[in-house]
Amino acid sequence: MLKRVFVAPDPGRMRLRFASRAVVGIALAVAVCGVAGHSLVAAITGGLAALLALFTVGDATVRGQAVTTALLPVVGFPVLALAAVLHDVPVARDVAFLTVMGVGVYARRWGPRGHSLGVFAFMMFFATQFLHTVPGQLPELFAAVLMSLCASSAVRFGVWCYERGRPAAAVPAAPGGRGLARTTTRQAVQAFAGGAFALAVGQVLSGERWYWAVGATWWVFVNTASSGETLVRSFRRVLGTVIGIGVGFVVAVPLHGAPVPSALIVAVSVFGIFYTAAVSYTWMMLAVTVMAGVLYGLLGVLNPALLALRVAETGVGALGAAIAVLLVLPVTTHATTNAWIERALRCVHACTAEAAARLAGSVTADPAPRVAELEQLLGRVRLSLAPLVHPLSPLRGRKERARRVLALLDACAREVRGLASIAADPEASHDDRLAAACWRVEAAVEALTTSKAADGRAADALAAPQHSAVEPALAHLHGLERALADLAEPLRSSTRAPLSA
Repeated sequence: MLKRVFVAPDPGRMRLRFASRAVVGIALAVAVCGVAGHSLVAAITGGLAALLALFTVGDATVRGQAVTTALLPVVGFPVLALAAVLHDVPVARDVAFLTVMGVGVYARRWGPRGHSLGVFAFMMFFATQFLHTVPGQLPELFAAVLMSLCASSAVRFGVWCYERGRPAAAVPAAPGGRGLARTTTRQAVQAFAGGAFALAVGQVLSGERWYWAVGATWWVFVNTASSGETLVRSFRRVLGTVIGIGVGFVVAVPLHGAPVPSALIVAVSVFGIFYTAAVSYTWMMLAVTVMAGVLYGLLGVLNPALLALRVAETGVGALGAAIAVLLVLPVTTHATTNAWIERALRCVHACTAEAAARLAGSVTADPAPRVAELEQLLGRVRLSLAPLVHPLSPLRGRKERARRVLALLDACAREVRGLASIAADPEASHDDRLAAACWRVEAAVEALTTSKAADGRAADALAAPQHSAVEPALAHLHGLERALADLAEPLRSSTRAPLSA
C-alpha cells in the first residue's frame, strides 16, 4: 500500500503541485483569519472552507473553477445558518441533515459544479455539529469563510495557477437516465437511507459525536457510481480510519493541543490528503483521521476514548452505506463498468484521429484535450473495477480478466500519449501509412464496443499487426493496434461471464 502511494505515476508532478498548493492556500486562509482576530472555531471553519474549495472544485476550465468557487458561499451560508438555528432542535436538525445529504448526492447530476456545491453544503452542516455552532457565531463564521475563500482563491487563481495554459480535462459525467434509472437519483435515495441508519445507530453510541457516522456514510458515497465501488470504499474508509487512529495515539494525543506542533501536523496531514487522494482512499482517510485528532486536541477535547469512539462511528457509517447500496435501489457494477470501458475506448479512437489529423497538417486538430479526457475516463474504469481486483475478491477468474483489461487500457493510454507528443512536434511529418493504421484502430474500437466483439465476427478488425514500424508515430499506432487486439479476449469473455456483478 505504501509503494502504491509513493511509486504511483505522477505525470508533470501534478499530485505534488496539487498537494503543495493546498498547504499554501489553506495556511494563508487560516493566517488571514488569525490576523483578523477570529476565534479558533472561526479559523477552523475558514480552513475547512478553503480545503473544500481547493479539493472539490474540479471544473474543466480555470474560469469554470472560479465560478464554482464564487458559488460556494451562496450554497453554504444558508445551510450553515439552518444548521446553527436547528442545533438545539434534534428532530428537525436530523431531518434537515439527511435532506441536505440526499440533495448533495443528487446534485452530482449537474456534473463537477453540482458535485462541489453538494459537498460544500453537506460539510457546512457537518461543521456546525463538529464545532457546536450557535446562531450568535454566524456573523464571524460567514466572515471567516469569505476571507478564507478569497485567500485560497488568490493562491489557486493568482499566485499558483498551474492549470492555466493546460488543456482542459473533461471530467466524465455520471451515467444518465431518467427518474430512478438515473444513477444520481438512486444514489441520493441510498445516501438518505444509509444516513438515516448511521444517524440512528450513531446517536445510540454517542449523543454528542453521532455526526461522525453520518459523515462516514456521506464520504463513502462521494465519487462512487455503483454498489461495488461503494462497498470497497466503505472497507477502505474503515481501514484508513483504524490506521489513522493508531497514528493519532502516537502523534496527536501526546501533543496535548500544543499550537505550533499541532499546526505542523495539520499541514502535513493536509498535504497527505491532497497527495494521496487520487491513488489511495485508505491513505487519504488516514491523513483525514490524524488531522481531525489534532483539531480535537486544539479544541481541548482529545482523549483515547474519543479516538476509539471515532472508529466505532466510522464503522457504523460504513455499514449504513453498505446496507443501503445492497438493499435500496442497487446500481449494478457490471453495467457501470461496461459503460466506462466503452467511453474510454471511443476516446482512444478520438485521440488517434486528432493526432493523425495534426500530423497530416491540420492546424485545428489537437489531441491534448482528448488525452486529458482519456486519463479521467481510465480513472473511472479503475474505480469501477476496484471491487473485482480487490485482494479480498474471491472471483479469481474475473479478477484476472479485470487486471488484464486495466493493463491493456493503460497500454493504450501510453501509446496514445506517445502519439500525441509526436503530433505536437512541428517538425513531425505525415506518413501515408498513418491513415491506414488509424482506420484499423477505428475498426478495432468499433468491434470492441458493439456486438461484434461478443460474437467473434470482428476477427479481421481485431487482428494484431504482424509488421514492425521504424517511424515513431507508426510504432505507437501499431502498439495501440496490438493492445486493442489483445483486449478482445477478456472483453468477449466478460459478455459471457460479466467482469463484475
